Amino acid sequence: MTVPTPRRRLVLASQSPARLATLRRAGIEPVVVVSGVDEDQLTGLGPADLALRLAELKCRAVVGRPEVPQGALVLGCDSVLELDGEALGKPGTPQEATRRWQQMRGRSAVLHTGHCLADAGSGRTLSRTASTVVHFAQVSDEEIAAYVATGEPLHVAGAFTLDGFGGGFVTGVEGDHHNVIGVSLPVLRELVAEVGGSWTDLWSDL
Repeated sequence: MTVPTPRRRLVLASQSPARLATLRRAGIEPVVVVSGVDEDQLTGLGPADLALRLAELKCRAVVGRPEVPQGALVLGCDSVLELDGEALGKPGTPQEATRRWQQMRGRSAVLHTGHCLADAGSGRTLSRTASTVVHFAQVSDEEIAAYVATGEPLHVAGAFTLDGFGGGFVTGVEGDHHNVIGVSLPVLRELVAEVGGSWTDLWSDL
């Protein structure tokens, strides 16, 4: 079966390789335009609101740029892990990543991903947050040290991945697992429909 070339381009306002890979596996080859938004500029927000506001900032920072194809849909996303009411973004240092895992192991947390989709043609913008419960294994200090040494948890929200080294430390999820990786495909499909587009129009010949 021949997959049609896209009739509508999607622009991903993110440098996340996990989000890009998720979209590609879903048949979408987005144009990547990194927003450059400072993720530390927002303070005083709850975890879900923070994820949504950052997604909106990223989308708006990209939608007017010249490299955005005419009539494209621009997607901004941001993920935040909520544990004990605290918003956990990227730990940044081995020490903080270790502390996070000592706090998370054997427990459950909620991964919030904000989605903001803008139609570059009409200017219409829609936002939505998807939330997924994540259950973590009771990992040992040695496993935490080995995981932190890979460098993977330092630069991802919540200090873990579902699709990398950290996958074995997640015992289950409640909700959309794509959301944990960084973009909820069902939510994106709904947003595309709400701005008057079609999910299948985004499919491309990869």
